[in-house]
Amino acid sequence: MRIGIVCPYSFDVPGGVQFHIRDLAGALIERDHEVSVLAPADSDTPVAEYIVTTGRSVPVHYNGSVARLAFGPLAARRTRRWLSEGRFNVLHIHEPMSPSLGLLALWIADGPIVATFHSAQTRSRALAVAGPLMRSPLEKIRGAIAVSEDARRTLVDHLGGDAVIIPNGVYVDAFAQAGTRDEWKGSPQHPTIAFLGRLDEPRKGLDVLLRALPAIRAAFPGVRVLVAGRGEVATKTLGDSAAAVEILGPVTDEDKGKLLASVDLYVAPHTGGESFGIVLVEAMSAGAGVVASDLGAFRRVLDDGALGTLFPVGNSDALARAVIVRLDDMAGTRALAAAAAQAVVRYDWPAVTSRILAVYETVAVGPVGEDRSTRGPWRLR
Repeated sequence: MRIGIVCPYSFDVPGGVQFHIRDLAGALIERDHEVSVLAPADSDTPVAEYIVTTGRSVPVHYNGSVARLAFGPLAARRTRRWLSEGRFNVLHIHEPMSPSLGLLALWIADGPIVATFHSAQTRSRALAVAGPLMRSPLEKIRGAIAVSEDARRTLVDHLGGDAVIIPNGVYVDAFAQAGTRDEWKGSPQHPTIAFLGRLDEPRKGLDVLLRALPAIRAAFPGVRVLVAGRGEVATKTLGDSAAAVEILGPVTDEDKGKLLASVDLYVAPHTGGESFGIVLVEAMSAGAGVVASDLGAFRRVLDDGALGTLFPVGNSDALARAVIVRLDDMAGTRALAAAAAQAVVRYDWPAVTSRILAVYETVAVGPVGEDRSTRGPWRLR
């Protein structure tokens, strides 16, 4: 099968959607499918050989983050050429509502189109305004996927469509077999906690964790917090807890696995804008105990607390109490982690890829072109 995948966000600064598309493309190629990915990226950005780039992107504030998008006549011409040359059996557009390559491809193409919706927004003025205008292009989508119930609800509430839920994938074995690094491992007297995420993105909740740290240190004076991610943290933000915080900066995929496998706890203090919680699945795959804010997406990944500990969103006091309980009962924490490591098989890429291929097979009837004479229902129940 010839599969074209459209990524709306730039690979210059990759994030969750880009990693999802990268791993999906790799999993499909392993099954002998021909895959081409269209994505924004500067000409000097290193990308895999199956990625076709459309040039520079523009940073736009979107859903509590900064998304790097590509739009305009040049991006449209390159999208049209890629579609014409690709003659795909299936076109898989990610985030078709974002003002980037996905929306351009949806306007240009007709044929067997699948779309994946990643974002979760309970209220969106932009979607409320754009929804009626997007109904006609969205009718061309023959198979709709949402990565979580939260993403599906955004689709239902704002656009009137529906989708099958297929979660993000993780190479579970890669995290389970990542190994450890001695300098990141904890001990009863010096436990270690990991935080992963953009340091200057408020919704990732680093400030919530830092506010909880004095109480955690009072109970465990030797605790260390290992902070990994892009961005900077002002020294004054760390306050008196600076000695307990180690800023690792960006880490490779390999080191991310080793970090999660080494620490006693992974803490996800995110405050909103999360449709799934892929990093929780990565931590669970690596065998780390998990403490996470009680977002709907996180609650579902952790089976309402059966696979990790939840605390009220933004409540630093509750976060401190949850961390202290987990560090004080490492036997119980390890039991939770063991149960979580068994449960994450549902997110393993082989299983996820098979489900996505099943959607492809329901819509694939011939190459995607620009013949607008054929349109199909975009609801997939």
